Order: sequence, then structure tokens, then C-alpha cells
Amino acid sequence: MNTVAFPLTLFYDASCPLCRQEVELLRQHDLEQHLRFVDCSAEDFAAVEGKTRDAMMRLIHARDAGGRWLVGPPVFGAAYRAVGIKSIGALWESRWLQPMWKRVYPWIADNRMWLSKIGVVGVSLWIFKKIAAFNADKRAKRVVARSCGVDRKDCA
Repeated sequence: MNTVAFPLTLFYDASCPLCRQEVELLRQHDLEQHLRFVDCSAEDFAAVEGKTRDAMMRLIHARDAGGRWLVGPPVFGAAYRAVGIKSIGALWESRWLQPMWKRVYPWIADNRMWLSKIGVVGVSLWIFKKIAAFNADKRAKRVVARSCGVDRKDCA
């Protein structure tokens, strides 16, 4: 995993229900404001540093504060890690899963409107929310443990 310089700017398709829901979930968990979101779905969206609207609409793109571009699965890995949902980030970044992601993600991206129509948005959102809630609970317990110290009995 390469280090990402924050803020990380995600260029996403706001006309897609699946994309909007995922961005909303990321926004809700971006407590440290590591992410920026740019809707590239407007017909008049201008190219950014040689990246065209068509390319950005085909696969998700992100650019970090250092100017490095990420495209496709690495965007999700970096975004979920940025908001503290490391388990989902690790799935997207797993070297063992990369061969699958290279085949599956472009298919998902090409079929995202159809997948949204058949209900994948609701199912995936439910899964993401469960994982995010679990991660948020773990983060909260770590914060409490750090503030209490090891020998304090008055912390639960």
C-alpha cells in the first residue's frame, strides 16, 4: 500500500445511485475530513490534469494532495482507510484479491445503473453500514481506552 497524501479528492458519478450512496457513507465517516468529493457527471465537466470526464465516468478516479492519481479499486482502498474503515480498505487493497478486482470492478462500473435498479444499492449499503458501525465502535473503544490509561478502574 502506497501512502496517500490527504486530502484525497474523489471524482465520482453523482447520477448513479450506487455511487451516491457510497459517497454518502464515506462522508458520514470522514470525521477527520481527509476526503473531498467532486461530481464529474455533468456534461460540461472539464478535464482535470489530462483526465477526461469520460475516463472519470468509466472508473472512479482520485487525486491525492501530492498530485498522485488513483484509478479504480485503489481509490476505494484509500478512501475507506482514510475514514477509518480499515477492513473494507484492506479488502480493496489485498494483493490476493487484485486479480479479481481488476476483472470485477470494471464490470460493476459498467453496470452500476442496472445494479442500482435491481437493488444492489440497498444490499451493499446495509453491508457497508454494518461494517462501518462495527469499525466506529472499535474506534470509540480505543479512544476511551487511551484516555483512561491501563490502571484506571473507573473506565468501562
